[in-house]
Parts: sequence; C-alpha cells; structure tokens
Amino acid sequence: MRKLDIHSVGKLNEVVRTGDMLETILVAEALQEQRIAQIATLIASVRHRVKLVLISGPSSAGKTTFSKRLAIQLLAHGIRPIAVALDDFFVNRTETPRDEDGDYDYESLYALNLALFNKTLLELMQGGSVTMPHYNFFTGQNEPGETISISNEHMILIEGIHGMNPELVADLPAEKIFRVYVSAITQLNLDRHNRIPTTDTRLIRRIIRDARHRGYTAKDTILRWPKVRQGEYTWIFPYQENADIMFNSALVYELAVMKPLVEPLLLQIEPGKLEHIEAKRLLSFLQWFEPCASDLVPDNSLLREFIGGSVLRTYKPGENL
Repeated sequence: MRKLDIHSVGKLNEVVRTGDMLETILVAEALQEQRIAQIATLIASVRHRVKLVLISGPSSAGKTTFSKRLAIQLLAHGIRPIAVALDDFFVNRTETPRDEDGDYDYESLYALNLALFNKTLLELMQGGSVTMPHYNFFTGQNEPGETISISNEHMILIEGIHGMNPELVADLPAEKIFRVYVSAITQLNLDRHNRIPTTDTRLIRRIIRDARHRGYTAKDTILRWPKVRQGEYTWIFPYQENADIMFNSALVYELAVMKPLVEPLLLQIEPGKLEHIEAKRLLSFLQWFEPCASDLVPDNSLLREFIGGSVLRTYKPGENL
C-alpha cells in the first residue's frame, strides 16, 4: 500500500476517478506475483528434501489460483509440480461424520480417509507406482482413479483446508513437507479510525463466486456462512502457525471491482429475512467505494477465481504427467 500510495478508501476512490486505475491494478498484481515468485524460490532452495507442498487457508482466500500460479513459478525453477486433490480421499458418504444439525460434515478432518492418504502419498514420495483414489460426488463412493508415479524432478502440491493440521500427514516424514498458509488479510481502511474486516472481503468474494460458478443466491451463501466460519475456527485457524510461510491474497483494488458485481446479488434478498440484515450491512459498507470495471483485471489474477474469466480455470499442474 505504501508503494501504491493508497492508504484508505478515499485515496482508492481518487485513483478510480482520475483514471489511473489500470496502473494501480497492474502494480498490485506485480507485487503479488513477486511474492509468489519469492515463495517458489524458497521452495526450490529446499528441493533436495521437500517432496510435498501443502497449501491451506480459509474459505475464499484464493488457494486454488495461488496453487496454480505457484506451480507455474516452480516450473520456471525446473521443478515439475503435480496437483493431488484432497477431495479424492473422502471416505464413502455413509461413513462421513455429521455436524450438530445432522448434516454431512465435509469440512471435518475425519471426512478424509487419513490412512489411505498417508499410504498413497508415502508410496508416491518413495517413487512407487500408485493407483490414486477418485471420489464420486454423485454416488458418494470412493473409486479407483488413474495410476501414476513421480520422479525426483516432481513435487506434489495439495491444496485444502487441512494442510496445516499435523494429523493430516501424521505418517509422512516432516522434513519432506513444506506448508504455505493463504489468507486475504485486507489492509485497506475506510479512514484512520475504521478498518475493513478481512472476513467481509472473503464473504463478498464467495457471494460472487457462488452465484457465478455454483448457482447459489446471495441469500444461500450468507445463510451458509456461519457454518463455514465455524469450520474455520475448528479446522483451520488453530493450525495456521504451523505454516512455513504465509501469502496474503488481498488486492488493494478488489472491493472497487467487486462492488458492481455483488450489489445486484445482495439487492435480490427480500426484506424480512435475517440474511437481509447482513445484506444491508454489506451494501452500506460498499457505498463508500467508487466502482471499477472488471475488464481491467488481468486474466491470471487471483481475483478472477471469484469474478470469472480466469485463464487458469482449466489448468491442472501435472495433468500430462
């Protein structure tokens, strides 16, 4: 923010009004890419021992796009990353833990087959040929997937909410693991006395993404949000200090871009509902921002994970292994 000379919403609005937003966006993106490159360089420096990179963080932190951009930076170091989906290690649906409301709790660590996860990763890291599991979300059953093996040039990338939890990798050698914690730590303030809660940025990201990619209304997302937050306090935040390094995915300009995208979604929530109160609070907060067109956002930006149009959406590291 010091480099961009933007310390408050008022200064950001001034940049929007004067037409200097493109430069601000490009510099903000360059600073973020610089940080990803630094993390990749650090991982490359320990490549002689590290075989597994775990990427974790709360909802809508941008873990997916970060992991793909990190994979590209690792390729530039001559490291061949391969993405392994944590979701493929879900236990069968009948064995999935339930929360206090009786719903399936897919955010629980114990929704994963930990024994299979550790056995599979250990065999992979030792150079063996392994048949990966595949979780069928339609049938709720875990099925055999593709058979793969990796060489010394490869590094396994796993993105998921449990990456900082030691119990996830209890049977794997600690020295072979590198952990990255991703979160959107909003530093922009409304003024000298009023800060912007980090949680609000993530909620707005999620409302836009859920509407665009999952067909959920803003009401659905706001209704689900307390359970998401509860899962974060149970499964993510207690373990964040286990990270080897942290990446801040917040972009100084993003609320100006997201404002015109999220406002119509929030206005669809009818009065008289509890979700309407939260929608009014978010709308009131967003009124302080001048809107900015989303077409200025680069197509590999982390923000594109939420607003759409990401060139990385179909990219899977190691797909052609």
